[in-house]
Amino acid sequence: MLIKLVTQWRLFDSPGSHKIHSDYKPSIGGIAVLVGACFSLVLGLPLNEWISHKYFFTAVILMALVGLRDDALALTPIQKLLSQILPVILLVFFNKTILNSSYGLFDLPQVPMTIVWALSIFTIVILTNAFNLIDGIDGLAGSIGMIGLVTFGIWFQLAGNNTISLISLSFAGALFAFLFFNWEPSKIFMGDTGALMIGLMLSFLAVLFINTNYLLPEGHPYKMHASIASAICIVIIPVFDTFRVILLRLRQGLSPFHADRNHLHHQFIKLGFSHSKAVLAIAGINITMIVLAWLLRKQNDLLILGIVITLCLVVNFILKRAQQKLNPNGAENKIN
Repeated sequence: MLIKLVTQWRLFDSPGSHKIHSDYKPSIGGIAVLVGACFSLVLGLPLNEWISHKYFFTAVILMALVGLRDDALALTPIQKLLSQILPVILLVFFNKTILNSSYGLFDLPQVPMTIVWALSIFTIVILTNAFNLIDGIDGLAGSIGMIGLVTFGIWFQLAGNNTISLISLSFAGALFAFLFFNWEPSKIFMGDTGALMIGLMLSFLAVLFINTNYLLPEGHPYKMHASIASAICIVIIPVFDTFRVILLRLRQGLSPFHADRNHLHHQFIKLGFSHSKAVLAIAGINITMIVLAWLLRKQNDLLILGIVITLCLVVNFILKRAQQKLNPNGAENKIN
């Protein structure tokens, strides 16, 4: 239904510039994801839980509206960033979604609340936009979002937070349904409407996971000793991809907001991968990192972070060498 409506309203994602698709495609598919998930939650989530999590749900809907506005009016990066302040403030100041400790990663003294709030806002904004940036080929954002939501949903269920588990898995189910229409060749894109919304959800769940996991008693069967590193493993694709392209742009003297074709999925496409095969390869990397976090759940943050960074560098090196062998004279396609 949404595809038909969007086609009639001519709300298309146009080709060109850094985008891979070569024809006009309906966008704002994130609306269907939101409606589908909310329909499930209306059936399964008690009213008192809706009220208890009212700031979270309000923030998610507001972020979806920010994305919808960008899909319809094409905001500048600064305008888009400023528009995200309200939903993030709702999460940080009203929903108390904050990073209030070093969680054993460093031995730091108590920091002022202003720094806690600033760090929490920065983390949520960065991770939300990092997820938005990976939405570049058919099925990628939906697949990575679903993997993250399923992982968080299962863990929160095992840790005893049934409400958050239900919310996570409901949105994961909605993304699974969306992938039937977004898999190569896609009939609709989720657009910023969906990407910013799911990015905000993953940011919220990552912070909540870090806090909940850290407070679990020693000996709990599902406690991960490395709270921060484990959360990063779950959302590794947007984190790795965003830091990688930002460093590359800065090395080239460009703005971090400069759009280009240097994202991780672009590199797989340059190697001749189809959209679906590139998605499966990147999803495989994500799942591998999650399994690694679980296998090393008794280890500390620094060890796991060191292994994760090393593996990311290895992936980047393999892609670079493979691309150079495929096209040794194509300087414009090289990975730095």
